[in-house]
Amino acid sequence: MLTAPYVPDGSGGERKGAFVVLEGVSGVGKSTLTALLGERLNATTIHTLPAPHTGLSAAVNTHLNALPQFAFYLSGLLHASDRIRDAITRGPVVADRYLSSVVACHAAVHSAGLDQVRVLIRPFLPYLIQPDATFYLNVSNASLLARMGSKTDLKRDDTELFNVPGRLAALRKTFTTVALTDPTAVMLDTDDRSPDDLAVAVIEHLEEIRA
Repeated sequence: MLTAPYVPDGSGGERKGAFVVLEGVSGVGKSTLTALLGERLNATTIHTLPAPHTGLSAAVNTHLNALPQFAFYLSGLLHASDRIRDAITRGPVVADRYLSSVVACHAAVHSAGLDQVRVLIRPFLPYLIQPDATFYLNVSNASLLARMGSKTDLKRDDTELFNVPGRLAALRKTFTTVALTDPTAVMLDTDDRSPDDLAVAVIEHLEEIRA
């Protein structure tokens, strides 16, 4: 049980809309869909990691060992939760990555068992605001490679999907395993579906669960 000063501010505030999370490997289309849903739902959009963590991950991943890296991403996740908890009192929120990415990506990149990562993060779970729905975006290898070819802002996480042997397979496995134990999980195939098609599917699901 969290006690002061660790109880998050506004933890009892009334939600004025849905909290939606988009998860999946780099390049699957999370950012595009986040922006589109933000417009359609008149929602606040947020990326985990938000500022001031934004832009620091490359240096962290290069210079820090696994546990300090995990602490950095955990800090960003907790900060994202604070931002979301505040924004949800004014309307819907759409997050590009959240808890599942921190767990799945760390486990895959460091070849750490998911159970070990879950042990590390478990004490902090009560601090996190819970999503209404977490959409796990799936894509075939061929479609992902094609999307990477047209992407103009490639980052290290993008290039390592195909350049690091076994990285993409490991990420797929960890995301699938995490989704299987996520009560908010909704699997969403993205092959042959436009961002507009996906936005419609997300909004229809939200209408169903909030009816």
